Amino acid sequence: MTLTPLKTAVIGCGNISSIYLENAAKWGILDLVACADLDLARAESQAAKFNVPRALPVADVLADPDIELIINLTIPAAHAEVGLAAVRAGKSVYNEKPLALSRADGQLMLREAQARGLRVGNAPDTFLGGGLQTCRQLIDAGEIGIPVAANAFMFIRGPEAWHPDPGFLYQVGAGPLFDMGPYYLTALVSILGPIRRVTGSARITYPERTIGSGPKEGQKIPVETPTHIAAILDFASGLVATLTTSFDVAVSAGAALNLYDIGGALLEIQGTEGTLSLPDPNTFDGPVRVRCLGEADWHEIPLTHAYTTNSRCLGVADMAYAIRTGRPHRANGDMAFHVLDVMHAVLEASETGRHIELTSTCQRPTPLPVGLPERQLDI
Repeated sequence: MTLTPLKTAVIGCGNISSIYLENAAKWGILDLVACADLDLARAESQAAKFNVPRALPVADVLADPDIELIINLTIPAAHAEVGLAAVRAGKSVYNEKPLALSRADGQLMLREAQARGLRVGNAPDTFLGGGLQTCRQLIDAGEIGIPVAANAFMFIRGPEAWHPDPGFLYQVGAGPLFDMGPYYLTALVSILGPIRRVTGSARITYPERTIGSGPKEGQKIPVETPTHIAAILDFASGLVATLTTSFDVAVSAGAALNLYDIGGALLEIQGTEGTLSLPDPNTFDGPVRVRCLGEADWHEIPLTHAYTTNSRCLGVADMAYAIRTGRPHRANGDMAFHVLDVMHAVLEASETGRHIELTSTCQRPTPLPVGLPERQLDI
């Protein structure tokens, strides 16, 4: 099947843009024609490094009638502004996570895109990687029986020790829930379906942080958003999950017990017949492990799908295929908005001391078929 590539531009040429630019060049469905950034020199540097034909001001990219798709890699506070500007310029847009900082901005972007017949896509797309697609197949096949519970946690001491400019991660709209929560929530929702009700508790443990590396080493960062959040998530299916995200935990016993492969992350789904241990949802590969009733130990499941290295831009390519063929795209705006709604509801539950019933919902994305040729997402 031969499809016309979509002329595509990247807006936002910070650190995350490198992997998108590297991977976009591998997809025949994407014709990457321009980079843009408020700092034109930064756009020029990335364009030269990744052989992108043009580096332009943001306004010029939005005004170009030939560009059909924008990859929006700006900072979270600009996701809504740039995404909405792209839609109003007649272009589909794929945003880095989260979709927006506020529910209202996310809803507005989706409404205006729908009114114009355009698409909104959103990271993370790690749920399309070989690891989590294998998990989806196992759940759908009933490998662990009926899912009844899930546990997810991400415990780290905070990014200021290694990140050269981490201040934005402690502002409203970030913190561990909005920065890392989308990986865990998107993995769970894509496999188990939507969430109907949440509650939670949140706190700020340290009122300020100290940058530990880079040119700003030693500078103090005010903390403006909760840094330890514990949530209970009631899924529409009846499954009950717990999610804890923290920038406050120095050491966790799980690492010593080898319960997970990186020091502070765990994701698992328990069923009536066994338990599925999922890989770190911030990655595309495994391991995927299962232990069923009567089994003495865990066993690792061979991955059933491709894309097991850092494949960021996979969701963009899938959306480009969907635009050309008319099918739904998988890393879509409805699921991203549902995840955004869940995160806001968890913080509201903590502030008000009650359960929050969600009004948003979404469909589980269609799983990727097994055996697709490399760099092809439609049969």
